[in-house]
Amino acid sequence: MDLEIDPLSPTPIYQQIRDRIVEGIARGELPRGQRLPSVRALAGAFAINPATVSKAYDLLRAEGLVVTNAKSGTVIAPAGDWTEAAAWQSRLRTLLAEARAHGLAEKQILDAAAHQLDTLSPVGSER
Repeated sequence: MDLEIDPLSPTPIYQQIRDRIVEGIARGELPRGQRLPSVRALAGAFAINPATVSKAYDLLRAEGLVVTNAKSGTVIAPAGDWTEAAAWQSRLRTLLAEARAHGLAEKQILDAAAHQLDTLSPVGSER
């Protein structure tokens, strides 16, 4: 797994880890059932506190994107019922409101959304 973290970013490192894993799942780079690095291994790779990685994994677990057990560690969760749809809709609404508040037209917002969706499409697939 190739994660890129920017220590100078205003986005907290735990959030960057969470976001990169979500993007990897969306692109098909992290298939269902794939084991993620252990908390200690990932923390060591980035020379960060293990609590930072734990926080990222905790978020992913709460969102139903990973599961953890003593035998297999933390793995990408199987596809299933999405219990966070309402929270996602709320975040999406806020992002759209921010775009509107900054003066973007509907077409600009839709074009930007389509472009971002394209960047997340698994290789060889169509929207």
